[in-house]
Formats: sequence, structure tokens, C-alpha cells
Amino acid sequence: MRPLSCATALVGACMLLHAAGAAQAARPNVVLLVTDDQGYGDLSCNGNPVLKTPNLDRLHDEGVHLEDFHVDPMCAPTRAALMTGRYSARTGVWSTLNGCYIPRRGERTMAQRFAEAGYATAMFGKWHLGDHYPYAPEYKGFQQVVRHGGGVVGEVPDYWNNAYFDDTYFKNGKPVAFKGYCTDVWFDECIGFIRASKGRPFFCYLATNAPHNPYRVPPRYIEPYQHAGLPGKLANFYGMIANIDENLGRLMDCLREEGLADDTIVVFLGDNGTSNGTGMKWDGEGFLLEGFNAGMRGCKTQVWEGGHRNACFIRWPGGGISGGRAVDGLAAHFDLLPTLADLCGLPLETEGLDGISLAPQLLGKVPRCPDRTLVVHNMQLMVPRKYKDFCVMEGRWRLASPGNEARVQLFDLQADPGQQHDVASRHPEVAGRLVQAYESWWKGMEPAFGDFSRQYVGAPAAPETQLDCHGWRTESREWSYSQVHVRQGIAVDDAWWPVEVERAGRYRIELRRWPREAGLPLCGGAPPVIRPGCEPMPEGRAYPIESARLAVGDFDGTVAVGPQDKAAVFEVPLAAGPCALRASFQMKDAPDISAYYIYLALVATEASE
Repeated sequence: MRPLSCATALVGACMLLHAAGAAQAARPNVVLLVTDDQGYGDLSCNGNPVLKTPNLDRLHDEGVHLEDFHVDPMCAPTRAALMTGRYSARTGVWSTLNGCYIPRRGERTMAQRFAEAGYATAMFGKWHLGDHYPYAPEYKGFQQVVRHGGGVVGEVPDYWNNAYFDDTYFKNGKPVAFKGYCTDVWFDECIGFIRASKGRPFFCYLATNAPHNPYRVPPRYIEPYQHAGLPGKLANFYGMIANIDENLGRLMDCLREEGLADDTIVVFLGDNGTSNGTGMKWDGEGFLLEGFNAGMRGCKTQVWEGGHRNACFIRWPGGGISGGRAVDGLAAHFDLLPTLADLCGLPLETEGLDGISLAPQLLGKVPRCPDRTLVVHNMQLMVPRKYKDFCVMEGRWRLASPGNEARVQLFDLQADPGQQHDVASRHPEVAGRLVQAYESWWKGMEPAFGDFSRQYVGAPAAPETQLDCHGWRTESREWSYSQVHVRQGIAVDDAWWPVEVERAGRYRIELRRWPREAGLPLCGGAPPVIRPGCEPMPEGRAYPIESARLAVGDFDGTVAVGPQDKAAVFEVPLAAGPCALRASFQMKDAPDISAYYIYLALVATEASE
């Protein structure tokens, strides 16, 4: 073959570069919108007779919707499965408490995969998969981040006294004050990111904390539902969804204005069944007595259909995902990672994933999702317990075991969509097969239950780490996950934190009753806070603390505490590797209480001392 001339070779190289650039430009953008506690029935397109969601309805009508789509019954597990393409329990996440909401360090996220493929990546709103190195979103593939701490605005890891309006959020890990209502802020940031990313493919994870309680939203969104006669909490809940819907309209307008509406995959889903605090009334067996739940039994945290079935709309007109088509068959949150990777041409190894690509179904090449068996469970425990609150799904069948012990019920959704009649005795072969499926699933998950995520300290990328009572490892049921609980002084005496010391050295460790930004003394209380549109935050309880004790690694010591001290400060040597940290306050003639906030900073490495 005759060799190419230099000019020909140069032209050929330019053509290849142009083709590569065109291929990159042709890759679709992705906006993944996840709302918090909005159930399947909390949409007018799914039959809600009162709630108005015109923009979400339009997304449903213009895209493709998964008819039998399932998530976990709680929020952090759903987010772990969504980000990793794996069962949440397999990643180390099965709860929203006890530190069991943090996927293990080696789990790779959707954002990491998009970033490695050249996408601009961002997340706005709720993360709830770890607030510090190496778990926070800025360490997990997101190049731009604006978020609150913990699982809800105002939870313990969030900035002190945040309350949905004019709050301080974490921008790329640093606290920054923002004006406005939280949901508006998340959408404002998303729209700004989209406009700034024009010309480069982008992946944006937009995860609202609304409509999770506390039910706060500007009054103009609540008033139509109050006028319709809805009780207070339900009117507020629907008002929060109306605000989300209005913001979705702004987002879609932005995509159209930027010429990106046809070339952007927009995905919408909720993170669990509707919350149980929305003004609805239930009996003890998950049956709705008042309100609307699309005919389903169960709500958030429950293993009947209403606890984990949710909406999932996907729109991409430029790729043929349009027209309001429905895709039947079982689908789940962990399918979205392989599906989006397939649609966007991302390299993806499927080994270790539990999800499958549904791109053929969304593109209309295959009529329905493949037959499969899926499992969900609900575990607000430090260590999961077999047979507690699980559901096995297979086609028309649901094997549900609600409660703390095996209490197996079989439902035929084809004949009984409201799950009113247990037919296990009439179909023992089906019940037996699904029980065995659960046994096999549990056997596959069980090795992960003892491998919990540790808090890393002393990393070069994050020389200081914060621990708090949201991550207490404790057998106590006196959980302290909200800043209101901190103010109330909810206390335990057996809490500990699993820690991994990355670099041996001397560490400065502060034990605090209140977070640093509160500026309050250890022994003092906290003043009440009254903010417009919010319930008053109660006065914070004062404890007459006299001393503090720290036990970590080979160190176990006590320091006295003065009345004006804001922290009990220790400087201790720590060896590299895993250890348990225990920290407590002592008072005269009263039981010890575990510390609420701890700050650890590397002062000097072992080599420098």
C-alpha cells in the first residue's frame, strides 16, 4: 500500500479529530431529578384528584414512563442503589442512621463514570451518602456541588440553624450563605450550571430535600390547597410539590432557550413511597383510611407496594425516548446507571452490578422489561436482621413480610392491586419459590453487613474531619439525627465512631456539645430561634458538664471543662489504621453522655515529630 503523504495524513488526522469532537458533542446531556418522600400517587398524572403538577405531567406525556418501577422504602438506600447500580445493602447502606447511610469507600458512583468519560458533573440539594472525605459528593465524581448536610435541611450534619429559607449550604465543601427557599436554590444552581456548560456534555444530579418534612414552603404554594379544604400538613406537602413542579418548568424552559431540550435526557423519580406525615390517615396494616395513594397499600418505610413503587419518567426526544409510551415489567432504581451509561455511550463493566440497561425498552426496540425477581427491605438497624420487613417481587406476585419476624404474605397484584388478600395458602409453590429467592438474596447480601464505612481522618485531601451524633454507633433507640434533637439534649452513653487514621501523627481533637458555628459554651444552652415561615426552634438544653473523656487508639484520658469553654481539647498520638473512637461528657451526680460534635485535625505527622 502506498504511504500517505504528509498533507493527506494531516487531513486524515483532522478528520479523525473532527469526528471524535462531533461524537463527543453528540453525546446527550443528563439531568437526573430525584425528589424526597414524593410517592407514586403524589402526581396529578397518576390520578391525584387535588394536586396539580402540570410540568411533571408534561414530562410524563412527552417521555417514556416505567410502569412497574421500584426503589427502596427509605431515602439513603435508594440513593446508594441509584448512584452505584447495586443493591443498597451490597454497598453498605441499609438505614438512614448509625452511619449505615454511607456506601463503602470503594463504591463507584454514576458521577465518577460520567466524569471519566469527559462530562461536566454537578449535584445540587440532598446527598445523604456521607458528608465528609472520602464520601461527600465532591470526592465522588462531582465537580460542582451545592448541598445541605445529612438527609434533610436542619439535620445534625447540616449547618447550624438551617431552616429551608436563607440558609448556609456547602459549596464544594465550604459553607456559603444563600438567599431564598432551598428548592429554588437547587434549581437556580442547576440552571446556572447548564448555561455555563453549554458546548460540553454534562451530567447534573438534582436531588431536592422537598417534600420531606418539616413541611415548609412559601405561603403562595400552600394557599390553593388550604382553600381546597386540605388539612395543614397535607396542604404544605402538596405546596412543596407544586414548588418543585414550577421549578421543573423553569428548568425545561432553560433547556429550550439553550437549544438543549432535544439533546438532554431528563429523568424524574421519587426516592420512596409517600411519607406518612402528609396528613393521610392509615391503619396499622398499611391501608389508607383518608387521602390518595393511587390505590396502593403502604407508605414510606413499609414493604407493601405503596412503600417502594414510584414514578420514573425519562425524556430524550433527540434519541427517540418520547411520545408518552409506557414500558411494562419490573424495573428498579439500580437500572438507571447501566441504562444511562448505555444511552450516553459510557464504558461500563457489568460485573458486580445488580441493575440492567433498559435502553432497548426505552428506545422501543423491546416491548417490556425482562422477567426477573427483585427484593427490597427496610432496616433502621445498626446490623440488619433476617426476615425483618422485606418484599420479593416477581411479575404479578409480591411476597411481603412486614414487621420484625417472618410473617409471609403473598399477593397477586393482577387480581388484587390493593394487596387486601393473602393468597399464600392457595399458591404454596409460588410462596415457596419466592421465600427461596429471599434466602438466596440474603445470603448474597449478608457478607456486607459487618463491613461498615469508617470515618477517615488525617487524609492529605481533608486534614480535618467532623464527627457528630447523626453517625453514632449505638444500640440505643434514642437516635439524635435532627438539630431539634440536639437542642432537646437527647443523649446516649454508649456511642462510638468507627475511624480510619490515614496518617500516623499527633491529632488535635475537640469534643463539643454544639457545633463550632454555633459559638456556644459546652455547659450552656442554645437560644430559641424564630424565623418567618418556620416552626420555632426550641431552646437548647444546658448540661452542667464538668469534664470530658476521650478514648481512641491507645489513648484514654480526661480533661476538666470550665464554664466558658466551648470545647474540650485533646492532643493525642494516633497510629495509622482502624480504631474505635469514644467521647463523652461527665457531670456531677448524673450519667455520662456521648459527645454531640467532634473535630479531628492532624497537627503533625509521625515523620515530622
